[in-house]
Parts: sequence; C-alpha cells; structure tokens
Amino acid sequence: MAVLPIQPIPFFANKNRAFWRLQYAGWTGALLLRAMSSLANTQPPSFLVLVLIETITGFSISLILAVIYRQLIGQRPIVTWGVTAIALPVAVGVHAFMDGWVISLYRADSQASLAQFVIGVFFFDATLLGAWSALYYAINFFLRVEEQNDQLIRLENQATSAQLAMLRYQLNPHFLFNTLNSISTLVLLKETEPANAMLTRLSSFLRYTLATEPTGRVTVSQEVDTLNLYLGIERMRFEERLQTIFRIDEDTTQGLLPSLLLQPLVENAIKYAVSPQESGAEITIATQLVGPNLRITVSDTGPGLQSMGAENRLSGMASEGGELASTGVGLANIRDRLAQAYGENHLFDTVEPVEGGFAVVIEIPFEAKVEPARQTGFMPQTGLTATRLTTMAG
Repeated sequence: MAVLPIQPIPFFANKNRAFWRLQYAGWTGALLLRAMSSLANTQPPSFLVLVLIETITGFSISLILAVIYRQLIGQRPIVTWGVTAIALPVAVGVHAFMDGWVISLYRADSQASLAQFVIGVFFFDATLLGAWSALYYAINFFLRVEEQNDQLIRLENQATSAQLAMLRYQLNPHFLFNTLNSISTLVLLKETEPANAMLTRLSSFLRYTLATEPTGRVTVSQEVDTLNLYLGIERMRFEERLQTIFRIDEDTTQGLLPSLLLQPLVENAIKYAVSPQESGAEITIATQLVGPNLRITVSDTGPGLQSMGAENRLSGMASEGGELASTGVGLANIRDRLAQAYGENHLFDTVEPVEGGFAVVIEIPFEAKVEPARQTGFMPQTGLTATRLTTMAG
C-alpha cells in the first residue's frame, strides 16, 4: 500500500497555532466582506481606510475577549455565562464607540452626532463579536469533549490491556505447576536425563513467554512453533499416548492471533483426552480461512464430555486422585481473552463431533502480518514448512 511522503497533521494538534490561523482567516474574511460591501455601495476608496481601522479594532478586542474566555471556559456554567454576558456587551460597546468616533472624524462635515454614529455601527459590531464569541466557545467546548473522549479511550485501552495481561499471566503458572510436578517425579525416580531434557525444553518455552508481550499478537506460524515447544515437554510425559496432527493452511500462516492462545486448548485436550485413556488420544490443530475470518479448530479423539461431565471440562477443572481441583483457568480463560481482544466480533464454540471426541472452534477476523517488501522473488521463511505442518508427531 502506498504511503504518503508527508503525514497529515491534525488541524488542532497545536491549539495555539490553530487559534492564530482561525483568527487571521476570520478577520481577513470580515475585512474583505466589508471592503466589497463598501465598494458595492459606491463608497470612495478612502473609506477602505476606515474599514481597515475597524477590522484592526475588532481583531484587538477579540484578543482581549480570548484571554477572558480562556479563564472562564473551565469554570462552572453560571460563572462562565454570567461573566460572558457582561464582558461581551462591554466589548461591543467599546468597539462601537471607537468605530463611531473614527467615522465622525472621517465625516467631519456631517450633521450626525457621535452617538448616532455609535448606534449606527453598534448592531453590526454586536453581530460580529457575538459570532466570534460563539465560535470560540463552540470550538473550545468541542476540543474539550474530544480530549475527554480520547482520555476515556486511553483509560479503557489501559484497562483492557491490563486485563489481557492478567489473563495471559494466568496461563504460565498453571502450565509451570504441571511441568515442575512431572520433573519432580522424574527426579524422585532418579531419571536424570529425562528430567534434564524436560527442564531444557521448559526453559526454552519460558524464554519465549517472557520475550512476548502478554497483550501482543503473533502469527499462526509463530504460535505453532511455540506450541511445539510445549508439546515437546508433554510428549516426554505421555510418550506414544500423545499424538498430534497439524493441518495449517498455507494461507493462514501469517494470520495474527493473541499469543499463547492454542497452548491452553491443547493442554485441555491432553488433560481430558490423553491422560484418562490408557491408549492415549490424537489431538488435531487446524487452521483455515472462512470468508474474512480465521478459523482455528483444536479437536481430540478422547471420550468427549462424557468422561467427567460437561461442566468440569468446560470450566477447565482437572481430576487428580478422584478429586476435582480447579486452577481457575482453561476454556473460560480463552473465552475471556477473546472477548477482551475482539469484543463481539469473534466466535468461540465447543462441539462433540459425530465420530466422537471433543473440539473447540474459534473464529476471529483474519489480519495478515505486514511483511517489508523484498527485492527477491523468493518466499520468506516462516519457520514452518508444508511437510512439517501436515505430518503426525508421535
């Protein structure tokens, strides 16, 4: 996509500069309008000097009003409008007096008095300064509302980011507890080599989680790479009982999704499909494009919701020693993260396929990671190959 060589700057990004631009533009327009009106009424060219003096007078008085209004705009409404109701008529009176006095000097041979000249220009000056005051308050009130709205949006984003971070950080202790428990068991059995290998893989996984922002997004390719780090640890626990299949469409590898979204889904499948069965189970992770959405499916060939009851599995509770132990995370955590990240613009569903087992289906808007332009005609390496994604890992 083409990028503009010059980035546009909002008009009110610098309020002081915007004020002076509007001030000069407005009074210049008033000067031209009065000059054209004077010429159209067959006034002599010398009358334009009066028009210039009147415009400079109005310009100067409006600057004084701007100082007063700036102090009033943050006060209570009764104070703001009460003082404005006094200051504006005074400013109009001063403007009209000065205009009338200048006109009386220009028309020294006229039979009209100074008071008549002042009354003659009073209503015009009142209209001019009244319109200027209305625009000043309208623009500044609009800017204050915009600032408050921007501040509210920033606070909401901070709250959302904090909640997302909290939900993400819930995952690491949960996984860490299970892994350390397995390592402890290996150490007690004096199986040092598997324990050391598991610690090495655990450190690689934790290094990734520490380097990734909790509220950040990664590509499908990166998420699958991270998932393989996790599965490398779990395979040491379950060996041949844990089988995984990756069916990742090539078109989805650069799609963005919240980091560590798949790990708790696979952990849930291991807990309820692989662990309870002596023969283990097969877990399939698939991604595909469905219209404008990225669909992610994590399914297993376990006993489905019948083994421990639908409520236990859907709430992320585990059975240990015949008792239920809840860590407070699981599918509910993923549901909350998706709600925070995408609002209502996502799908999270759990289904029991006809052939048995259990599946979680997620759909989120597909957003591809923007890669910098490359000069060569070769495709960038994503860390995943078609062969790797479609093979079964035992």
